[in-house]
Amino acid sequence: MLFRAFKTFLPALFLIAGAAHAASPCTEFSARLPNLKRELCEAAQLQPSGAKSVKGQTIWVRDIKPDNATLRVLVVGAIHGDELSSASVALHWIKQATQTPADSPQLIHWRFVPMLNPDGVLSRPPSRVNGNGVDLNRNFPTPNWERDASVYWEKRTGKDPRRYPGSKPLSEPESRFLHEEMQVFKPNLIVSIHAPYGVLDFDGPSVPPSKLGRLYLDQVGIFPGSLGNYGGVHKGVPVVTIELPNSIRTPLDAEMRQMWLDLLRWMSERVGQAAERGTRAP
Repeated sequence: MLFRAFKTFLPALFLIAGAAHAASPCTEFSARLPNLKRELCEAAQLQPSGAKSVKGQTIWVRDIKPDNATLRVLVVGAIHGDELSSASVALHWIKQATQTPADSPQLIHWRFVPMLNPDGVLSRPPSRVNGNGVDLNRNFPTPNWERDASVYWEKRTGKDPRRYPGSKPLSEPESRFLHEEMQVFKPNLIVSIHAPYGVLDFDGPSVPPSKLGRLYLDQVGIFPGSLGNYGGVHKGVPVVTIELPNSIRTPLDAEMRQMWLDLLRWMSERVGQAAERGTRAP
């Protein structure tokens, strides 16, 4: 009888253990992402956003909100799933954000989305596009998207499948999630981390940062449906686009920290002043 009871209990035990394992993505993340120890990932305390990818993967977030925060900053990594280093840097920066001194003159509400495209990151091999084969960074509702996005894709990229913008703006659950975050969170600044061009890009109002670490400003233009175009040009929210030098290796830890410090310094000089005046940008 005791054995029968144990057999009845055993499946439930495995279900509980499986649920506990599923509660943290860090085993898988640390195995797939460069320069990411599981301890650092666990310390990030990622929380499920409630949103899912095309293939049902959780989109994880982390909020760091001091009392009386005056500035809201949205940090997004791995919009393109084959840019693995971008997700790692976002997770390293969560640690930096949690260590900001309490007496810092600038109180920032950070919202991190370190991996917007989990289907792309976790596929083998990693894929730029999401589970529907859509480039999420061409799927935002910029003006005249229906006309411009398809023309650009056909004429300028030769229908490159890695840059397919989708059938309509916000056709994808991942881009819809980020769009909703922008509407609800109302960021004063968006930081979008990419790779591998090794430059710093900027869209929108304000004076752009001249450099972050070893990355120097080199504005490459805008694309139909891109986050920089939608957020920076159309919505008037400054968008700093960081192009890391390598998609499968992060910068050294000291360099990631220097990039972070340079970002904070620029924000204090430019974005923070605008927030204090109740505007989007100076």
